[in-house]
Amino acid sequence: MHDASLLEYAWLLVAVLAAGALTGLLAGVFGVGGGAVAVPILYELFRLLEVPEAVRMPLCVGTSLAIIIPTSIRSFNAHRAKGAVDLSILRVWAVPVVVGVVMGSVIARFAPAAVFMAVFVLVAGVSGIRLLFGKDSWRLGDDIPGRPVMVGYGWLIGVLSALMGIGGGQLSSMFMTFYNRPIHQAIATSSGLGILISVPGTVGYILAGWPRMADYPEVAVLQPPLALGYVSLIGLVLFIPTSTMIAPMGARLAHSLSKRRLEAAFGIFLLLVSLRFAVSLFG
Repeated sequence: MHDASLLEYAWLLVAVLAAGALTGLLAGVFGVGGGAVAVPILYELFRLLEVPEAVRMPLCVGTSLAIIIPTSIRSFNAHRAKGAVDLSILRVWAVPVVVGVVMGSVIARFAPAAVFMAVFVLVAGVSGIRLLFGKDSWRLGDDIPGRPVMVGYGWLIGVLSALMGIGGGQLSSMFMTFYNRPIHQAIATSSGLGILISVPGTVGYILAGWPRMADYPEVAVLQPPLALGYVSLIGLVLFIPTSTMIAPMGARLAHSLSKRRLEAAFGIFLLLVSLRFAVSLFG
């Protein structure tokens, strides 16, 4: 029994390190923080560590947001070096996105695990269908809308990203392509959004989870110094080295792919994410 447990933990360690590398690759290629990969892997890690179901999913989301911080920074810098980032959009979104993230963190304090999974299924599914089967005529406009509409979009992206544990890449990329922006520019700009979302999101989940974790003093991995609220330092230590190292490679790969290949790859990725959480939600 003891040997079996050690083997299970060893395989999980390998899986987490590999997921960290995949998280970095996705961050660079798709302009996303990689939370769609990090959250399910962390869920299995915390299951083995016997984290109660009542707090397991928000702990995954909060930890994912913290992991996204260095990954998004490296990805953003790599895309900006290629001149593909639209900084004017990021400036308009900065405040409403942060406000949305704070509100999402407050919701996370009380929401059941099913809420997090349902948001994943809805957003990732719609985004994937749009990229795989959408046509150029599927647009909301020929250019980015005015500031009031942009503020509303920014707020919504912040709320949903905080509940999903993502850097907002698939949300903002879908929005920008609906308004006739090239997929390469959409992905590059979205990498900067990850920074605006992950930093306040991490702080929000620390604060939201702090009183909840006090209800489980018998679970050592939920207490400081191994966890701060809904942010697991174990998850950070395992994910960050490989994800940060691989992110610039992903950014270079993104700029070497054709528009259609990049859209198809992103769409397949999002549909797989949606299917993964739909199975968990309805299975």
